[in-house]
Amino acid sequence: MLQYHQQINPSVRPHVPIPCHQNSTMSLFVFSIVLPPLILLLLYKLTPKYQTHPSSSPKLPKSYPIFGSFFTIVKNRHRFVQWSSDIATSIPTLTFYLNRNFGLTNIVTANPAVVKHILKTNFGNYDKGEFFRTNLGDFLGDGIFNSDGEMWKLQRQIAVHEFNTKSLRKFVETVVDSEISGRLIPILEDAAVAEAAAPPLDFQDILHRFAFDNICKIAFGYDPKYLSPSLPEEKFAVAFEKAAELSEERFLTFIPYSWKIKKFLNIGSEKELKMAVGEVRQLALKIVRRKMQEIKENPSSNNQFDDLLSRFLNSGNSEETFVTDIVISFIIAGKDTTSAALTWFFWLLSKHPQVENEILREIEDMSGASSAYEEVKEMVYTHASLCEAMRLYPPVPVDAKAARNDDVLPDGTMVKKGMRISYHPYAMGRVEKVWGKDWPEFRPERWLERRSPEEKWCFVGRDPYTYPVFQAGPRICLGKDMAFIQMKRVVAAVLRRFRVVPVAEGTEPVLVSALTIKMKDGFPVRIEIRNNGI
Repeated sequence: MLQYHQQINPSVRPHVPIPCHQNSTMSLFVFSIVLPPLILLLLYKLTPKYQTHPSSSPKLPKSYPIFGSFFTIVKNRHRFVQWSSDIATSIPTLTFYLNRNFGLTNIVTANPAVVKHILKTNFGNYDKGEFFRTNLGDFLGDGIFNSDGEMWKLQRQIAVHEFNTKSLRKFVETVVDSEISGRLIPILEDAAVAEAAAPPLDFQDILHRFAFDNICKIAFGYDPKYLSPSLPEEKFAVAFEKAAELSEERFLTFIPYSWKIKKFLNIGSEKELKMAVGEVRQLALKIVRRKMQEIKENPSSNNQFDDLLSRFLNSGNSEETFVTDIVISFIIAGKDTTSAALTWFFWLLSKHPQVENEILREIEDMSGASSAYEEVKEMVYTHASLCEAMRLYPPVPVDAKAARNDDVLPDGTMVKKGMRISYHPYAMGRVEKVWGKDWPEFRPERWLERRSPEEKWCFVGRDPYTYPVFQAGPRICLGKDMAFIQMKRVVAAVLRRFRVVPVAEGTEPVLVSALTIKMKDGFPVRIEIRNNGI
């Protein structure tokens, strides 16, 4: 039959099954042709396409497909601020691409022209960005520190009223001075009397507690009493610290947003974060509701409620979650910045007795001032010293924005939509062509001038794009003047009575950085009473 069929239609061949090994061979052959292009395409997609010119700096880290410069970043993770500063200041444009893993590219800059471009000139193209907002979203919600667009504008508009001259005067003369005289000075007096019999005092912790009490009072009208003689583990403060620390960890994950898996499963650090945030928000909500009740019971006494929370509530914004988000943002923006600045200031002062003596003379001259507000206003040399300390150790050493659209920076750097741009105040304070060859020196005089030998010092500030310690442009820090007043009051009160002597004299503290800059293992000091007085 087969023969007959073949004779009729010779083109027809009998079906003979192809052995399995031939199928496998064919599949492997096709796979070997298709796979390499797919791998090459994947590598192309995951390899950063933006490279700083190789000759621009030998300090630039090597970049690899998929991993970018991840291994070098991890190696320098404990000193990222200093490491990235060294790279930025070694490049002529002061700007470089930092290639992260999975094809992500971050631009790092210490160039004042670039900073002005992203913070002012092209402000509308650079905002917090999805990455920042999502990582801090559980903790900060839609507060001003974590919002963009209309939400940010609304909060900024209302908050600006809190920072007028009258509010600042009240803040200095009531909140700050009461915290200084009632808590800070007694604790330092006890430490001075105890002398060698007691363990060293962690001045970083003391200043942090002081700042936390102050910002809670001005934000909530709530006193956590964190700077009490027993140095308590105050519930709200501890939960707040934990929530901030765990939120910061999200920025350090190898795979962006991989923390969402832990959040979905409610395990590990995400479980801890959920508990800490829950505690913060529960306590904050109690404060909000209590304040709302106070205002309701005293509708005609708006002037007695000068804290930020009351101003928001009196402006007609009474939605609980909204006002809670706002106030939590102000606490995180203010609690560590002033304490960090003061910690590094007192350490620098201990190394430069001539600066301390000049500040002491100024404090003595100001002793006849009509009010605390007028006193700090006239402390020009102290103001310059604080600016100089923050030039070398800015409280927020690196800050970041995200590009909404493609752009070209003033130095020619290409920006693609979604790229993050980190401007680097720590590095900017170390640029020789801006600050001179003596930039490593702590020299307050660089901020001062005298028109004649007989005249007093005049403060000469730098533009905020050269010195963006308080940000710049539309988002410049609303609390800048308040921070200076608070810091100068602390400096005057402490130095008038005490010497702050580091236990480890002659050694530089180890700098650690998260959202703000800190000293590793604190700042252990001995407090000595200034016998001669001033």
